[in-house]
Amino acid sequence: MTVNHASFRQGHNSGPSALAGIRPQIQDLHTENIALLAMRARELGNVIPLWYGEGDVVTPKFIRDAATAALDEGKTFYIPNMRGLDPLNVALSEYQTALHDCPIGIERTTVAPGGMQALYIALEMLVDVGTNVVYVAPQWPNIHNAIHLIGGEPRPVALDFDTDFRLDLDKLFARCDARTRAIFLSTPSNPTGWTASREEMQALLDFSRKTGIWIISDEVYGRLYFDGPVAPSVLQIAGDDDRVISINSFSKAWAMTGWRIGWLTHPTGVASHLGAMTQYINSGTSGMVQAGAVAAIRQGEPLVAEIRDRARTGLDLAYNRLKFIPGMILPDKPKGGMYAFFALEGEPDSRAACARILEAARVGLAPGYLFGESSKAFLRMCVFRDKDQIATALDRMVEALA
Repeated sequence: MTVNHASFRQGHNSGPSALAGIRPQIQDLHTENIALLAMRARELGNVIPLWYGEGDVVTPKFIRDAATAALDEGKTFYIPNMRGLDPLNVALSEYQTALHDCPIGIERTTVAPGGMQALYIALEMLVDVGTNVVYVAPQWPNIHNAIHLIGGEPRPVALDFDTDFRLDLDKLFARCDARTRAIFLSTPSNPTGWTASREEMQALLDFSRKTGIWIISDEVYGRLYFDGPVAPSVLQIAGDDDRVISINSFSKAWAMTGWRIGWLTHPTGVASHLGAMTQYINSGTSGMVQAGAVAAIRQGEPLVAEIRDRARTGLDLAYNRLKFIPGMILPDKPKGGMYAFFALEGEPDSRAACARILEAARVGLAPGYLFGESSKAFLRMCVFRDKDQIATALDRMVEALA
């Protein structure tokens, strides 16, 4: 048999493209980033990049040493308990029990390779095609896209804004319906710094108990709270039988962004299901990384205090200087987080504003449109940096925009 290769190739190429064979949710997915700004920054040089949600503190030696010791001891194998090493789950139980002044047992924790993975597992457990998740916006873009990726409908409910961001609970609850599986919020929020009060948390919990809708509370910035050791948490009021999941991570408060380790705190009743999901999604979290996390929990309170003070110092510097820029729209100072989130009067397009500031001041900021329609005029500035670098960036912005 003689094969006409040219004809075969032509016929093969004329068929459906590879893209046509993947799920519509994947076809619609795209990476939200600041690629164009970053490319221009490389061309300009001498740019202070404050667009990423990451500090400049290297993970301290006591955490690195614990991971190194685990490697030296040959702890390079699978972890049989998919929900985490016993020493870490014990440490997390004791840590959260003391922090929130209520008992949180070992069986209520599942470790994951990063806070994002923890979020995804929680959403994957609850969300199905044809259902929806109502979330508080502005919001980290990963949330909207993770809901979409799973096949659910993302339903943003924007915080109200005049001089500050406020949550309208009636508006939030009205957005829920019979197909709503969860309400999602971040507190303190990325990007706004808005922090839910204990009373708002109680209202959310009461609504969950009445409707059966789950509450997923992203509390990754909970230790970067300026009015106490921890921001108000749903864990402080929820029982083990409530439909509540708290998401946390070692990334921010322990300077471990690149380690990729986080955890979920959840009802005991779903522990075995989360363990099974972990097995099939990621087969557990690296043992040496978990060893570093144990050291972070056991010895890291001075580090957490240092990081919180660093974020607060950066935010104070930003608020002291940004007010000198004409047309600056500066919300009330946030109670937590590591961002200044602001807008410029007469500049509704944050992408254009970020590009102008990059060119004129050599400072890189994140455009607020990434966080949703309600914040498309806002700019996000990460203030968790060396205070001299933050001061230089602010001086440049004041000089360039004044």
